[in-house]
Amino acid sequence: MSDQIYNVLFLCTGNSARSILAEAILNRLGAGKFRAFSAGSQPKEEVHPFALQLLKTLNHDTSFARSKSWEEFAVPGAPEINFVFTVCDNAANESCPIWPGQPMTAHWGVPDPAAVEGTDAEKHLAFAEAYRMLNNRISIFVSLPMDMVDRLALQQRLDEIGRNLPKAG
Repeated sequence: MSDQIYNVLFLCTGNSARSILAEAILNRLGAGKFRAFSAGSQPKEEVHPFALQLLKTLNHDTSFARSKSWEEFAVPGAPEINFVFTVCDNAANESCPIWPGQPMTAHWGVPDPAAVEGTDAEKHLAFAEAYRMLNNRISIFVSLPMDMVDRLALQQRLDEIGRNLPKAG
């Protein structure tokens, strides 16, 4: 069993709702095995207040919550990211920075609760539904046998070594 802590980056265009929820969920469910971060291509000025309220209601620590650019994770000294998950369709279609270490990527699209129009109750319901969807996906992710990931990562490295060797004669 690997003692490695895997770094996971959740991306969404604004980094104010879905990616923040995902970061909080994974940091709770994956404690000791995963460390979550979130960012956006066009971060908002602040985290959506309904996202913060929901997280506080569910007893999540919200001290981490700030809207930030994905560029913070593509500079020297940034945490090496093992997995990148886009949680909005816009971010999935954007050209992302090149992440050091070639992390595994996937798209986990969730409807944008911040785009819901209607009463506050309807908006809160949309945030709760986004949380539920992300919580379900992240619960499955944290239960995956990470030793399988280690083998996949090793295979990638072996393939890379083979591609970078000079050709004989």
